[in-house]
Amino acid sequence: MIKIQREDFSIDDVINTMKKRSIGGFAIWLGVVRDDNIKGLRITPIDLTEKVFNEIEEEAFKRFDVELIKIIHRIGDLLIGENLLLIVCGAPHRRGALNACTFILEEIKKRFPFKKEEIPKGV
Repeated sequence: MIKIQREDFSIDDVINTMKKRSIGGFAIWLGVVRDDNIKGLRITPIDLTEKVFNEIEEEAFKRFDVELIKIIHRIGDLLIGENLLLIVCGAPHRRGALNACTFILEEIKKRFPFKKEEIPKGV
């Protein structure tokens, strides 16, 4: 499941919705806005954002032994320290979860379907 949203999210809430008996563990990536001497980032989706995310998710399910995937990417104006990206992969065994999570992160970085602008300090 993929969500592109303005609102913040709770990692605990996401994981609690994913727990089931066949999943032995979760791999989690949480990306936050880092301080690069800026006030924050302005993230805007482009026309193909959801299509790109769906392709990445489908490929992860095909390539790895993973049962559940949740991806949340925030858009809008985000300040330093705010949550930006959450990837959670649930699988029976750690290797599937870890490999899928790493793959998804690298594909998002490679195919980045957003316009990203720095918000300078003082604005």
